[in-house]
Amino acid sequence: MVPHHLLLLPFLFLVVVVDGRFVVEKSSITVLSPHTMKSKHDGAIGNFGVPNYGGFIVGSVHYPDNKDSSHGCKPFDGDKPFKLHSYRPTILLLDRGECYFALKVWHAQIAGAAAVLVTDSIDESLITMDSPEESNDADGYIEKIQIPSALIEKSFGDEIKEALSKKDEVMLRIDWRESVPHPDNRVEYELWTNSNDECGARCEEQMNFIKNFKGHAQILERGGYTLFTPHYITWFCPKPFVESSQCKSQCINRGRYCAPDPEKDFGEGYEGKDVVYENLRQLCVHRVANESSRSWVWWDYVTDFHIRCSMKEKKYTKQCAEDVMKSLDLPVEKIKKCMGDPEADEENEVLKNEQLRQIGHGSRGDVTILPTLVINDVQYRGKLERSAVLKAVCSGFKETTEPPVCLSGDIETNECLERNGGCWLDEKANISACRDTFRGRVCECPVVKGVQYKGDGYTSCEAFGPARCSINNGGCWSETKNKLTFSACSVQYCLTNSSASFFGL
Repeated sequence: MVPHHLLLLPFLFLVVVVDGRFVVEKSSITVLSPHTMKSKHDGAIGNFGVPNYGGFIVGSVHYPDNKDSSHGCKPFDGDKPFKLHSYRPTILLLDRGECYFALKVWHAQIAGAAAVLVTDSIDESLITMDSPEESNDADGYIEKIQIPSALIEKSFGDEIKEALSKKDEVMLRIDWRESVPHPDNRVEYELWTNSNDECGARCEEQMNFIKNFKGHAQILERGGYTLFTPHYITWFCPKPFVESSQCKSQCINRGRYCAPDPEKDFGEGYEGKDVVYENLRQLCVHRVANESSRSWVWWDYVTDFHIRCSMKEKKYTKQCAEDVMKSLDLPVEKIKKCMGDPEADEENEVLKNEQLRQIGHGSRGDVTILPTLVINDVQYRGKLERSAVLKAVCSGFKETTEPPVCLSGDIETNECLERNGGCWLDEKANISACRDTFRGRVCECPVVKGVQYKGDGYTSCEAFGPARCSINNGGCWSETKNKLTFSACSVQYCLTNSSASFFGL
């Protein structure tokens, strides 16, 4: 279903197939104890807060004793009552119903919970928990949610409740490490956005994200680590309404590509077709910039256009857009050619492609709401915020191929710093088999100064090859006398004592 804040008129339709594909993104939940419950289950990732993409959490489950609190619709009594519930982090189990999903998670967070599982109230397939359409109605708490959440099936929730009623400790691992595919050393991601800056909290959210994520995005793109593509949702006007004044004001190319009126008022301000024009222009900015290997300039154009050409200041114009393009040394005429003739009674190749892309394919569902972020063909769930999205993007790299920005202390923990991650270590030469990755450490014999070490990486690594003697003398005996150094290291092995005596030692 299309949210009503986007579908403003009954005769504008999204291009989706009749049976829409809505994919529920999931995390894996493993029951670690009690032994009788050991099993694996799916959890539908909540579309707010910060899912721990690339990581996991192990915690003890708590279900409120008071039935009045089991839905989590009111603040919990006490000062962070779940903070010290166990020596492990608390995973709070709550019942579905009676209030917004996001409100339940917010109350759990301020009460000290580390994560929330909402158990369904009926037997059905999992759905994605979303936040209220207008987060301004929610007193700003949605933007403050930092913990992850998931919806679980009723049968699984009932099992947990039964075990807790017997005073058993239920310990779970919620795992997001496989929530985003990570096949290789490049992440492909796309953002479905909109140039309209008058659509309320959702528009503010996506514009703030673009401005704040721009730095990371451009570093990743310039380094060849990512392939980013912007997209824009368009609607169409059915043929019986093409000649209506509403369609003419909201559509281009005779009703083929439309956008809702920005102010929701046909009598004043900008029209829907103004938004379609600018969406098309921004698509062409990316396409033309990409042809000259400057695809990251899209981020500069969009942020500058938002600052210099806002609707609120009545500057949302073609002239302002062209001024921004010129300031960024973008070829204006080439971009105009890419845009085509919006008045022509014909298909626009760029916008037609966008409509086709809106239809789900592979592991990705239909795109029907703004903003939508897709990473490695899987829709991102959670807060559209710089660090949260960077974490999700980083989880899309194959282990050991992550760029340096993914290994900063702000978004991951270097497990090699504690007991060398349990890997092999040559303390004398300060050579370690521990290699930090976004998902955790791997024990892998290293290559040092051209010397390959071979072994299991956990208990042993031995230098191999012609240059092995150049590092720590290959681990062999050596001694210096009269300014001459004698060594038992050969290309393949250490010489025996008898061999060493050959040198008169």
